[in-house]
Amino acid sequence: MSLLPELRYPSVPELVASARALTAERPGLCALRQVGLSRAGRPLHLLSVGRARRAVLVVAGAHANEPTGGATLRLLAERAVRESSLRDGVSWHFLLCADPDGASLHTTPAPRSLFDYHRYFFRPAGPEQPEWSPSVLPPDRLPPETRALTSVIDEVRPYLQISLHGTDLGGTWVQLTRDIPGLAEPFAKSAAELHIPVEAGASDAAGWPASGPGVHVMPAPGAGAAYPSMPDDARQSTWYHAHRYGGLTAIVEVPMWASDLVGDPAPHPAPAAALGRLAHRLRTDALLVEEVFAQAQPRLADRDDPLLRAARWALELVPGLAEDWVRTPPADTTMAYVGSVDAFARRLPLRAAAMLLRVLREGDDRAAPRLERLVAHWSESFARRFHARWVPVRNQIEHQSRTVVTAARQARDTAG
Repeated sequence: MSLLPELRYPSVPELVASARALTAERPGLCALRQVGLSRAGRPLHLLSVGRARRAVLVVAGAHANEPTGGATLRLLAERAVRESSLRDGVSWHFLLCADPDGASLHTTPAPRSLFDYHRYFFRPAGPEQPEWSPSVLPPDRLPPETRALTSVIDEVRPYLQISLHGTDLGGTWVQLTRDIPGLAEPFAKSAAELHIPVEAGASDAAGWPASGPGVHVMPAPGAGAAYPSMPDDARQSTWYHAHRYGGLTAIVEVPMWASDLVGDPAPHPAPAAALGRLAHRLRTDALLVEEVFAQAQPRLADRDDPLLRAARWALELVPGLAEDWVRTPPADTTMAYVGSVDAFARRLPLRAAAMLLRVLREGDDRAAPRLERLVAHWSESFARRFHARWVPVRNQIEHQSRTVVTAARQARDTAG
């Protein structure tokens, strides 16, 4: 866990600079333009390569704490410029960062450990996430980042939208809003070659049918949710916006640290009992963060801070989610699924604690040392429990970019 990554993740200004360089190099092929402004006034940029009517849209930076996507987008843009085969009847469009405000708050370009990663962690509350806000907010309250993204989809009408995501610790998986035949085999082959486990029972896709290991297809409308308490519905997110033009969306996840525990397809001997224990730990850990919140609350009362909003939102998910795990039959009964839920149960209070800690450190609050010890302990316990191993940045990028290119080709050939 102490190995320094050999590459750092690019910042948004670095992505913009790379896009400008490509545009200057091939002005007849590339175009870079501003397509919107964030809530704080930061520009959202779209790089387009080629002018074919059939389009692929690649979105990076939808979650600020998932930095691999920006690096992958940069590689894909360079490939789209230099490899004419990728432009065979297809134009490529790259939204450099869907949430530049969030990217300015998550500042871990080269994390040495999970604790280092969490020291400057940020992931916004659900209503402030560009892709997810339509699932929890009415249309007249959508943030400008969401409106910019949907406007780009309306303009380019992609046959495939690719959203580049990632996880701190676990495996790789793909979520599809409609199946892409032929994707599962090359996806699994790429993961094996690069020593990245396939997350066979991803809790993010609990209850979804699979077209192959780690490739999950969104259930049809009306299908029951695996976690009824969760406030959002993927079918109301921007992922579905491409469907009005006959397109679909693929969400490609890749881990920073890998764990083989999330790739074990063997049956778990007692999944319901295991989920009950995880629910208990989730509640217990969340209460520890709530206690610090309560202790510091008199000193935070006047703060309207995105870090505090996000921490509170994460903690508000805990009671319902824990109840789901106890009351709802397991969506999957494999070792992989229980491992994925275990990671989720550790991740949620850890993230809330990490974001609260940033606020307390900034104010030199007396509660900060206690919370910092908790974040450090939880980070180390998370890594130790899952035998975490760093995935070289080049492998993260290579696997994600391979999956994007395969999905684009397979979806194009399937559509005819």
